[in-house]
Amino acid sequence: MQQIIVTGGAGFIGANYIHHLFADPSFTGKVLNIDALTYAGNLESLKDIETRFGGSRYFFEHADICDAPRINQIFNSFKPDTIVNFAAESHVDRSIDGPLQFVQTNVMGTATLLAAALELYRSLPDPDKARFRFHHVSTDEVYGSLGETGMFTEETPYDPSSPYSASKAASDHLLRAWQRTFGLPVSISNCSNNYGAYQFPEKLIPLMILNCLAHKPLPVYGKGLNVRDWLFVTDHCEAINTIIRKGKTGETYNIGGHNEIKNIDIVGIICELLDELEPSPKGIKYNELITYVQDRPGHDLRYAIDAGKIERELGWKPRETFQTGIRKTIIWYLENRQWWKNIQDISYQQQRLGVL
Repeated sequence: MQQIIVTGGAGFIGANYIHHLFADPSFTGKVLNIDALTYAGNLESLKDIETRFGGSRYFFEHADICDAPRINQIFNSFKPDTIVNFAAESHVDRSIDGPLQFVQTNVMGTATLLAAALELYRSLPDPDKARFRFHHVSTDEVYGSLGETGMFTEETPYDPSSPYSASKAASDHLLRAWQRTFGLPVSISNCSNNYGAYQFPEKLIPLMILNCLAHKPLPVYGKGLNVRDWLFVTDHCEAINTIIRKGKTGETYNIGGHNEIKNIDIVGIICELLDELEPSPKGIKYNELITYVQDRPGHDLRYAIDAGKIERELGWKPRETFQTGIRKTIIWYLENRQWWKNIQDISYQQQRLGVL
């Protein structure tokens, strides 16, 4: 029976990961979700998990990963054999407005988790040590920007451009240091842009969906020519589980969706699908709302992931194409309006951030 701590489990990918665990009939373990419930943490995303499993197999602790005494107490009480670290400040635009918070959470928070994990690991008997794993979820943005050709591999040198990606690069280095210096069993995954259910609407895809539905302008940075690889969040969750089950200690695995698309084309696809699924009551095509705005400072031109290692060594590859995944995503936002309307009422009205 696994005892899994998920940090940042009330966020977008973390909540999807918890759903993914409990959707697997073979999973009979327990999950402890640690989340500070900052602006993007939303326990509404886990209401059904709390209803079905709360108090027996699912537990929640409202805590900051930078709070070392609290994290140590939680680890020593729950005694996880697996830690999956999603907890992070993650929006590039916000990192431009407030870089020190990203350093605090993403660097110091990761160091605090590693220190607590090492203390617990050292206290375990050898059979339990053999089962222990700390998995750290990172980003392809640590590699910097590509030109028109080439792909990021696990050997690509780090070259971060934003305070966000620099803080994630630092956290990756900490994982490797704890493994090489102290022998802590760790693994790292660097993923491409995720999309799917429960994503906070500051990110490109939910922002465009909600702005279309509200007939607001669709702000496209620069000329919209920046290219990203898109990964459906459920595919990402399965990749993480694959690494935890089969991956080698100390290894890094790139996770991508094989979907390189320009931002302007993403917006166009969303508009076309919404024209089909929920036509505008004003009789317009949603692409008429596209508006080009000042580009983001330091905006990387192109990311592209070579996910060959995880496919060759562990047998994982994405199930969803972008066409199937984006349709599922838009339908989810149409069918779960109260979830995002609550966010709009409390904390975010799709305003532009990160403008110098």
